[in-house]
Amino acid sequence: MNGAVGDSGPTSEAPRGALLRELKARAQRLDPVVRIGKAGVSPAFLAALDRALHVHELVKLKFDEFKDQKKALVPEIAQQTGSHLIQRVGNVAVLYRPRPPAPPTSGV
Repeated sequence: MNGAVGDSGPTSEAPRGALLRELKARAQRLDPVVRIGKAGVSPAFLAALDRALHVHELVKLKFDEFKDQKKALVPEIAQQTGSHLIQRVGNVAVLYRPRPPAPPTSGV
């Protein structure tokens, strides 16, 4: 599980307070975007999760397999993708990675 998709970890502080409550509320309405299946936390899974985080920022993932290892896997997945764990309920986890600020455009 040494995919080089993400950085060494989240580059920003973990969401707290009002932002954390808002993210949890938004997550309730989400359907799982990625699923952990028989292949486990493969490079393809990490690449798909990285793309989903880039597009959506807040992503729900579901454990179809490896359910007994989810407590250990979720923090590893968050670390490898540079995201933050917002919540884990049952076989579902919610990860958040804020989009990087847009580069300034010159008005010349």
